[in-house]
Amino acid sequence: MSTDKTGKPLTDENGKPFFDDPNAALRQIAQNPAAYAHYLADFNRVVLDMQAKLEALQHETRVHCRGTRVEGDRRGQAFLRSFPVEKSLRDVIKNLRNAVSGLEDSAHKRHAHDEKVKDVKKRRKEKNQLKQRKSNPQIQAAPQNWQNPQNPGPQQGVRDAEMSYGGPTSIYDLGRRESA
Repeated sequence: MSTDKTGKPLTDENGKPFFDDPNAALRQIAQNPAAYAHYLADFNRVVLDMQAKLEALQHETRVHCRGTRVEGDRRGQAFLRSFPVEKSLRDVIKNLRNAVSGLEDSAHKRHAHDEKVKDVKKRRKEKNQLKQRKSNPQIQAAPQNWQNPQNPGPQQGVRDAEMSYGGPTSIYDLGRRESA
């Protein structure tokens, strides 16, 4: 059985060697958003390095191809001959730029996915709690002034300040207070 530098066997959770399943390491990377971002950052560095070298090659190719003139060329014929070569390199560099932005987007979206999963769990828990409260409402006790026999309640148009919602509703309910 193969082992790493520390002497641990190179196996997955099931005890199968990693070399039997080449996707086992990638499976573990896909499960961890930080490892996923780190792995894509490695690819991103390689692609950016390739892009920089291809841009330098593009410049040198442009200079050489446009400078190659044949006797009897008219103005612009060297450019027209070099155009297909320049276009092919330009397309490759454009695709590399798209690959770089795609790698960055993928890393951000992987992180956003984990945040969204955490938020879904939280939202479902809150929704379940609201559902429980609706199905089992708590019974509230009646206000104390209704149950107090010493205070029988409102008398002849005078409202108790504690019982009213917004104060007096007419000038006749003011009691000893003056109207505006």
